[in-house]
Amino acid sequence: MPAAPAAQPASSPAAAGFALWTIGFRPLYLFALGFSAISICCWVAQFAGWTGSHMVLAGPLWHAHEMLFGYAFAVIAGFLFTAVRNWTNRPTPSGPTLAFIATLWLAGRVLVLSPWPLYAAIADTAFALAVAAGIAVPLLSSRNRRNYFFIALMLMLGTVNLCFYLAMGEVIHFPVDRALRFGLDLVLLIMVVMGGRVIPMFTANAVRAAQPRRLPWLERVALGSVVALLAAEALPIPALATAIAAGTAAAAHGARLALWQPWLTLKRPIVWILHAAYAWIVAYLALRALAALDLVPISLAVHALTVGAIGGLTVGMMTRTARGHTGRALEAGKLEVSCYALVQFAAVLRVFVPLLAPQWYVGAVVAAGALWTGAFVLLAVRFVPILLLPRIDGRIV
Repeated sequence: MPAAPAAQPASSPAAAGFALWTIGFRPLYLFALGFSAISICCWVAQFAGWTGSHMVLAGPLWHAHEMLFGYAFAVIAGFLFTAVRNWTNRPTPSGPTLAFIATLWLAGRVLVLSPWPLYAAIADTAFALAVAAGIAVPLLSSRNRRNYFFIALMLMLGTVNLCFYLAMGEVIHFPVDRALRFGLDLVLLIMVVMGGRVIPMFTANAVRAAQPRRLPWLERVALGSVVALLAAEALPIPALATAIAAGTAAAAHGARLALWQPWLTLKRPIVWILHAAYAWIVAYLALRALAALDLVPISLAVHALTVGAIGGLTVGMMTRTARGHTGRALEAGKLEVSCYALVQFAAVLRVFVPLLAPQWYVGAVVAAGALWTGAFVLLAVRFVPILLLPRIDGRIV
């Protein structure tokens, strides 16, 4: 990647020993870490009946919405603000502008708990537009055409999120579960594109013996099959066609992962977590093919993607971004490795225990939620000071 932009003047926020607003990943990762731990803890307590008649969220649709358009979108936005700065060597939002964007995200999370969720829709839509604008300005000004599609993806996520709100408020007639699945497939597309770019590179850089490969025809099949799944949510496609598309995607992404030689990364946790998370994408696609044929519940496929893939990739990339862009070594410490393991165990419990032993469903959900919450508490303990304080090498960003 191109070198980071030149250091800012000493009058920047970091000069005073507080660096939260210097670059996008800092506030958005910070908010995402805290929100993820608190949200899942509260949801599990409600799901298990421990909160009595008190409802934290109105139902599982809202829980799914908040983890997708709340947690995952925040991490994606923080990553893109940082990556686009590197790709273009031009600034992305910082200072008061970044504080305003982060506040929009936070307002959406608070307002969704209020009796006026449409105000949350306004805040969330404004956040999506701000993220799209924040990456569009440097991408367009530098003519970085290779990454223009990320602008469109941010706008699409914002549009799907708005449709969810309007459908839940009965303003429009639209299947709410389809909006969620379409949003998940958009996030899946982002993950397979970025995973294909960075995981082989990180593997080659971290493991001398590794020689990850990419086959052009396989790349086309892998990405094309995910686009086909997006079409399956938007169009009245028969279930068998969806199953074929998902099965093809599972095979293609399984082969793609094998070419990256994940078994060589076991001694480098900061890399193997990315491979482990990508393996959950393969599991999701296989389970989705089975779900289309009514052989397994769709919720198992969804949680393979959300807990295993999104959870694993986000904690891995947050670790790497936060360490690399604060001047620290790209090595996962004991707390980070514990977080990686807890997220992976949470995914196994949430997906495979209900599949193999449905009578333990509630217990599996509670246990998986506890592991997830513990993982993000550990990550927060490790990274909150890092996200708040300036780089250790004296640079601003």
